[in-house]
Amino acid sequence: MYFDNYIQFPDAKLDDKLLWEFDPKKIDLAGMRNIVVQRVIERGRPDDWYFILNYYGIEDVKGAIKKIAYLNDKDMHFVSHQFDIPLNEMKCYEKKQSMTLHWNS
Repeated sequence: MYFDNYIQFPDAKLDDKLLWEFDPKKIDLAGMRNIVVQRVIERGRPDDWYFILNYYGIEDVKGAIKKIAYLNDKDMHFVSHQFDIPLNEMKCYEKKQSMTLHWNS
């Protein structure tokens, strides 16, 4: 995994800008796990990755990744590879496969 050394960064902080629409004083990181993980995948920097891996742990991050409803192809394949998650176990992949393509030529 690319972030194998996350334990060496226990003081990593989550950038408040990733959750810009929420009041930073009222954010429930435990209850918002899936949203936090999705934002880090989409827009996070290394410190954000270190934070979620230290805060949630690898297994909880993997669980959140599997439940995310939408990721673009690049992000979906990145986390699938980095966390060794088969694409067919990811909700975003299943949704993408079931979408009807219009004007497909």
